[in-house]
Amino acid sequence: MASRTRRHRAATGAPDGSRRRRVPMRLLLPSLVLVALMAMLMLRGYVHSEILADHRVRPPASSDQVPEKILNGGPVIDTRSGRTESLSLQDHRLVLTFDDGPDPTWTPKVLDVLKKHQAHAVFFVTGTMASRHPDLVRRMVEEGHEIGLHTFNHPDLSFQSKKRIDWELSQNQLAISGAAGIRTSLFRPPYSSFADAMDNKSWPVTEYIGKRGYITVVNNTDSEDWRKPGVEQIIRNATPKGGKGAIVLMHDSGGDRHQTVQALDTFLPDMKADGYEFDNLTEALGAPSAHTEVTGLDRWKGKAWIFLVQASDNITGVLVVGLAVIGFLVISRFVLMLLLSGVHARRVRRKGFRWGPTVTEPVSVLVPAYNEAKCIENTVRSLMASEHPIEVIVIDDGSSDGTARIVEAMGLPNVRVVRQMNAGKPAALNRGLANARYDIIVMMDGDTVFEPATVRELVQPFGNPEVGAVAGNAKVGNRDSLIGAWQHIEYVMGFNLDRRMYDMLRCMPTIPGAVGAFRRSALERVGGMSDDTLAEDTDITMAMHRDGWRVVYAENARAWTEAPESVQQLWSQRYRWSYGTMQAIWKHRKALVEKGPSGRFGRVGLPLVSLFMVLAPLLAPLIDVFLLYGLFFGPTQKTIVAWLGVLAIQVVCAAYAFRLDKERMTHLISLPLQQILYRQLMYVVLLQSWITALTGGRLRWQKLRRTGVVEAPGGPVPRQRSAGTREGDRRPVG
Repeated sequence: MASRTRRHRAATGAPDGSRRRRVPMRLLLPSLVLVALMAMLMLRGYVHSEILADHRVRPPASSDQVPEKILNGGPVIDTRSGRTESLSLQDHRLVLTFDDGPDPTWTPKVLDVLKKHQAHAVFFVTGTMASRHPDLVRRMVEEGHEIGLHTFNHPDLSFQSKKRIDWELSQNQLAISGAAGIRTSLFRPPYSSFADAMDNKSWPVTEYIGKRGYITVVNNTDSEDWRKPGVEQIIRNATPKGGKGAIVLMHDSGGDRHQTVQALDTFLPDMKADGYEFDNLTEALGAPSAHTEVTGLDRWKGKAWIFLVQASDNITGVLVVGLAVIGFLVISRFVLMLLLSGVHARRVRRKGFRWGPTVTEPVSVLVPAYNEAKCIENTVRSLMASEHPIEVIVIDDGSSDGTARIVEAMGLPNVRVVRQMNAGKPAALNRGLANARYDIIVMMDGDTVFEPATVRELVQPFGNPEVGAVAGNAKVGNRDSLIGAWQHIEYVMGFNLDRRMYDMLRCMPTIPGAVGAFRRSALERVGGMSDDTLAEDTDITMAMHRDGWRVVYAENARAWTEAPESVQQLWSQRYRWSYGTMQAIWKHRKALVEKGPSGRFGRVGLPLVSLFMVLAPLLAPLIDVFLLYGLFFGPTQKTIVAWLGVLAIQVVCAAYAFRLDKERMTHLISLPLQQILYRQLMYVVLLQSWITALTGGRLRWQKLRRTGVVEAPGGPVPRQRSAGTREGDRRPVG
């Protein structure tokens, strides 16, 4: 008994036997992906000096605390181990130094010129550039040049704390060790000049740098190539007077350096002809090399750093492409929706428009129901108010809450109940189809109510013999909650504008399960409803297109459905929809290469559905990722303006959609919040659907909890019983 108890506690995961609450994988995995993307963006921002960069430059200060021998000494300052020494170069010794690189454009050109003239130089690299271009640092070392530190983010160190200085040095060394496998003892402060420019703010930094084991290298000859004064002027500035030795300041990064490269190609042979030698700093001073090989764990840390930086650049590049793609898709979809939905509305609303001869024949309405006790009475009573002659067949799919008994107890005319063991919605619809008497089949959900004119409006397009199916106008009935309002916007703006657009393009992807109609012969030709996917409505619609039938949208065939009222229920519903849509796209993929109507749908409809309903929602969170990054680290004003611009386009589309559907605009107040929060939920749903699809998982038809709050417009239909109802009319097909 004790053993069994221990096993039970181990299974539940808690000492007291209670079950631990674990974060669902559907939330954990997307959250980890978003965190990883933000981490990559922040790393990229750090190495591009967008995060933690300090661009302040301190103005000159007094120099009364700087030793005279430093102010009057040479450009090499050694404050290691308590020393205060200043060194200069011998005559006819030149050390070329290049700051701020390596640059992918100009550093290779500088290296080529140095190699051409067999000269060495010292490159004071920043950690940001070395991290991004490690191959150039490696080339510098391999070709015999010396490397020096120029900090990681190029801040003025006189503004920084000792902790920040240590960070700048260690990160700079980490980048160099990862790129070339060395450490260096040479350092040049950003914004430095000659030794006599040392002041009371920069001198304490120089002393501290020495305590950390570095030699500070300034310059005594400035080419001023950063001013771009012309090739001849750069050469004149870089030439020391009277054959003296010098440390020459140049730049291989920070802008267009073509003048530097041209000047170098002339300067080197001319100065060599005058007897000058171009050596590394330690060679010129006759000192041991500044480089020390890095091995072991430190080497692997450096390699890991370079790998992460390269990965962040590559991933960010992919994200930028993804952002461009989603931007293009969003704008394209909005433009198409605005243009084509307007054309559709004008066409069907013009005076005298008719689909064909008026359809007056009775139709069969199929209501698949599984545990719809709270909703089914409202649903059936709304059908009893129909202005079009109908028969109603309620297919009870193994309900355990008395759904069938409720309908039977209502005793309404032309209403039949068909019972079956639980087999899923497609099977229920096929059972209803087998029991239907009429040639036009209307399908609706058990939680939906129709207006009196809904069926009449829904079936009129069948006056055109080319029409095989009709999509109605599904609306959210419970829109008082925030989630309901968001779905109301989605239904009006997304689904209904989409259906107008797809109607004009003749590639409607989905007849909504809440309100749709089919020609019976068309259903039978494609084999009825299939359970191959979880989106049986999308599956059957695509099958209709491939069989050559036209699928249209009837805007006045309004149905009011109960939308999910919690995040969990909404997730369950959209998970099934998105996964089912992917299944349907995959099932009908052969349409891409087929001829005739099937090929037309495959090459028009399938790409549009894949782009607008699968790819675009999956990439949409990139908008918010870059929004957050831009707000905190990037150009905040431009980021806000760009986001508001996209939002403005969405508001215009939403307002137009609401106007077409004659809806009140007040619900659009929640649109900005919907675009931020709702998009994340759809991202989680789609990502989980992708994972399920790629891992070969399967979902079952899921049932949402209903409240029965949606009634037919105008209130419920009074209870009634018809004495003329024949028992034979209600007998189901076995």
